[in-house]
Amino acid sequence: MVHARFPTVKEENSLRKQGYKYIAGIDEAGRGALMGPVVAAAVIMPQRVRGEWRSRVRDSKQVQAPERETLYENITAAALAWGVGIISNVVIDDIGIARAGRLAMAEAVKQLHPRPDYLIIDFFTVPEISIPHHGITHGDGLCFSIACASIIAKVTRDRLVIAQEEEYPQYRFSAHKGYGTAEHLASLEKYGPCPLHRRSYEPVRNICDRLL
Repeated sequence: MVHARFPTVKEENSLRKQGYKYIAGIDEAGRGALMGPVVAAAVIMPQRVRGEWRSRVRDSKQVQAPERETLYENITAAALAWGVGIISNVVIDDIGIARAGRLAMAEAVKQLHPRPDYLIIDFFTVPEISIPHHGITHGDGLCFSIACASIIAKVTRDRLVIAQEEEYPQYRFSAHKGYGTAEHLASLEKYGPCPLHRRSYEPVRNICDRLL
């Protein structure tokens, strides 16, 4: 599928024409990281969003960190409702990342008031959520609400991970946000995993096995 030049409200407007009023976009951050939580965000944006910042909303991976922080403030100020779900690395190791991601999404939706009557989700469907919904491939690049959710989720998770650097400075979490960069893998080899690392993930598990 070819990405749109920027996320649009085409999907949201189509659902409004079908009678849905409160449409929430949902996305997650941290699925592929080696440490820390997976974070999902759900957000209901108004039908008409004012402000020049609206045209700068993109999939969070396409936005630099300072811009994401600014957009986070704009989005959360303009939203009719928004929420985040955070599932720890311990739970991820226990139940797996797929289920943990779905639980994070369900938790984010629970925080929305007004309650959404339809959900659009980046890629996934979530059986744990009874509200009508569907997944959209590359939704964070195509749909405005999902792109907004991707920014909330990414900024929330980055802040949580960076805050852990004070306790675990040897891993320099602020540099890689817990993803499997060469620097992060080198620090894992040198220091071993800390309590925040996902031991069910292969690079971490392999290092743990060697340390036994």
